[in-house]
Amino acid sequence: MKILIVSHSYIIKLNCEKFRLLAQLDPSLEVTIVVPKRWRPGGVIRDTIESKGWQDGNFRVVPIANFSENNQGALCFGWELVELLRSFKPDIIQVEQGSKSLAYAQLITLNKLLGLKAKMLFFTWWNLPYSLKFPFSWLEQYNLNNTNGIVVGNSAGYEILREKGYDRPMEIMPQLGVDETLFKPQDATEIRMRLGIQNHEFVIGFVGRFVPEKGLHTLLKATAALGDRSFKLLLLGRGELKNELLKTAQELGLDSQLIQLDSVKHDQVAQYISAMNTLVLPSETTYQFKTLTATGWKEQFGHVLIEAMAAAIPVIGSDSGEIPNVIADAGLVFPEGDADALCDRLSQLIDDRSFAENLGRSGYQRCISHYTNKALARDLLEFYRSL
Repeated sequence: MKILIVSHSYIIKLNCEKFRLLAQLDPSLEVTIVVPKRWRPGGVIRDTIESKGWQDGNFRVVPIANFSENNQGALCFGWELVELLRSFKPDIIQVEQGSKSLAYAQLITLNKLLGLKAKMLFFTWWNLPYSLKFPFSWLEQYNLNNTNGIVVGNSAGYEILREKGYDRPMEIMPQLGVDETLFKPQDATEIRMRLGIQNHEFVIGFVGRFVPEKGLHTLLKATAALGDRSFKLLLLGRGELKNELLKTAQELGLDSQLIQLDSVKHDQVAQYISAMNTLVLPSETTYQFKTLTATGWKEQFGHVLIEAMAAAIPVIGSDSGEIPNVIADAGLVFPEGDADALCDRLSQLIDDRSFAENLGRSGYQRCISHYTNKALARDLLEFYRSL
């Protein structure tokens, strides 16, 4: 089976691991990933990335000249894509730019014109209801009509596509898995000492962007209500709310408990997560965001949750979006925006360390079974074969 994946996401080598492992599951498999030659991710990565091709056995990444360097929906590719399709002749084509992307329409059309007869799939994270006007409505309908299967990042996205009338196979799984060789149970005594954390202090952690929808004000209010319990609050990340959060923490009397770090290298994030006694993802649904085709945001998955679970760190999440489905019964969930409920969940873990450790072990087992790159590769290959 020859599998072609197309997405800007795989300009980052670490993100390719699921497909590299998939290629190793069977010697008859060949996996090629097409990425744009130039891409501006935005956010914390401010520079334009010049993609480089690389190969590992029957897995390879091929950069191809692209139009649009920072818009996922408008991304499409040059003539080299036609040449690659003619030579590779894929059995599966999966484009990971959503249901309304030009790149997906381009691959569908080339699949028809070149007579490849490949099965067409796309991946989407979108998990809020939406309505479209022409030409976006036409573009999405063309894409859906020519789709053999969909990989959806969350259960809400699955339901939305069913409501739109899509009745062919779909599989729910995240785009990226967790690397269990990096995120794993490990001793973090050195980092805790470096941060001035005492052995008896319970570390409440957050990793992510400092933006309103991540619920950090709720987290601050919840920790301020913990009373005389001994804890530290470790916030790892940066964003527009940083100064406001620091000011709020001071007003709430959290100065001595708060540790905030702007920047940590990716290969060190796992060590900092292991220094925590719990990781909290207090995301909150918002309808403030607007694009040409949709309004609003709610948590699409919460990748940091499975990173903490892989490290056997107990997790607490709000009930925004996919979070409860990711955690299941292997962590604690609270109503989004409810600081009192979050304080209650934190208190449970601080007051009963055995309960916290058992929860961490449950999370670890769930992550290894469902969310490692190896587990996702196996599930994805089974889905391809079913098509």
